[in-house]
Amino acid sequence: MRSLDGIERVGNKLPHPVTLFAIFALAVVVLSALFANMGLQVEDPLNEGEIIKVKNLLSSEGIVYLFESMVTNFTGFAPLGTVLVTMLGIGIAERSGLISAALRGLVTSVPRQLMTAALVFGGIMSSMAADAGYVVLTPLGAVLFAGLGRHPLAGLAAAFAGVSGGFSANLLLTSLDPLLGGLTKDAAAILDPAYAETINYAMNYYFMIASVFVLTIVGTLVTDKIVEPRLGAYKGNVKEEVDYLKPEEKKGLWAALFAFIATAAVMAVLVIPEWGPLRGGAEKIIDAPFFHSLVPVILITFFIPGFVYGKITKSIKNDKDVADQLSETMATMGSYIVLAFVAAQFVAYFSESKLGLVLAVNGAQFLESTGFTGIRLILTFIVVSGFINLFIGSASAKWAIMAPVFVPMLMSMGYAPEFTQLVYRIADSTTNVISPLMPYFAIVIAFAQKYDKKVGIGTLISTMLPYSIAFTIVWVIMLIIWMLTGIDIGPGSGIYYNN
Repeated sequence: MRSLDGIERVGNKLPHPVTLFAIFALAVVVLSALFANMGLQVEDPLNEGEIIKVKNLLSSEGIVYLFESMVTNFTGFAPLGTVLVTMLGIGIAERSGLISAALRGLVTSVPRQLMTAALVFGGIMSSMAADAGYVVLTPLGAVLFAGLGRHPLAGLAAAFAGVSGGFSANLLLTSLDPLLGGLTKDAAAILDPAYAETINYAMNYYFMIASVFVLTIVGTLVTDKIVEPRLGAYKGNVKEEVDYLKPEEKKGLWAALFAFIATAAVMAVLVIPEWGPLRGGAEKIIDAPFFHSLVPVILITFFIPGFVYGKITKSIKNDKDVADQLSETMATMGSYIVLAFVAAQFVAYFSESKLGLVLAVNGAQFLESTGFTGIRLILTFIVVSGFINLFIGSASAKWAIMAPVFVPMLMSMGYAPEFTQLVYRIADSTTNVISPLMPYFAIVIAFAQKYDKKVGIGTLISTMLPYSIAFTIVWVIMLIIWMLTGIDIGPGSGIYYNN
């Protein structure tokens, strides 16, 4: 607990992520001048005999670049457009009430003996609606368990484990895929721009589909065999009645399901036949334009069912309601847009100065000299990423900092950017549930205090630690199996990078 208290104190002293990226961008500019004057250089790993030198961004040419590139750095920042477009579709599905109704319908319609599994599964799937699972499913898990005479904190823990610990897994592509994928592509371009153009946003999809079922089983066992027995019988006075779906919500869900099936059918016609526009004449589907058009696909797939649900339930009455809900969604993205501006400058300066490439080559050489390769190297990366997650809760903020360093570094050591992103996602998800600085951690504590006023940081961390350990162990075992067998982790995405 003293260690966790120390992490909390240090983390609280960190500046806002916007300030943090501004500091990093300024540091890159200063370091570029310092290292350029020192003559720092490395041999180009892609072109034998060629030398890469650090570019001084405080030189006359560098200062001109800083001013001329500021706008294009921002507008060309890969995750910016992809996230905003994706959130238009997800925003309609969320604000029309579809996401909330679907989650409640899922966990209230299963048999009692499958309630834990349904909560964990629903939590994992809730990442398709960004952070909605934290505010919808976590308190609902406590309500459901209390209504069934079980300990409400066990239900809260099961839902929280799925929502936060399984955040990276899903049966569908979510806004997280293009968000992290854009940063990965930018980072890969530091070393190999041509390869970066071949990366698609579904790069981790196969692994994440398998993870949904594995984590659901593990989360269920941890809840039923460890967490709930440790909590014992609930002796509080809070009684709950489960909020079941209303008739109009059920009708809306069925309509949304049919709309989703119809949308999927149209997409299949566009992709599967060789004459399909999104097939583009490609011999293999994974080479089709479809996999480079996933952002609009996600937009349409969420927008149409969300719109249909809203029309049936009357949460959408006319085009004004649609426009208002889209505007409300974009309003919530204000902080992200500001963060994207400063992060874009940092990433661009890192690439333009060649510091990223020089650091990647030197870092790879250092890791090779220590003997940290293969599984040991990957485990070390997981530990480093998980530790950083205790201080910086945002998955995108951390990856914006780490990707320009670790993606080229591991590419130099033979690992594909897609694989490096996968390893990061595992480390980020598994430590979410024990990070006091995770944005929703305090909210979950508030939900728990409804049933036990004594619940604090220590209580929640001790309750969630078994999930963190179990998820980490199982996910690492899965990762090792994938590494040893060489199975693709996503469409056209392998483990190793061949330059």
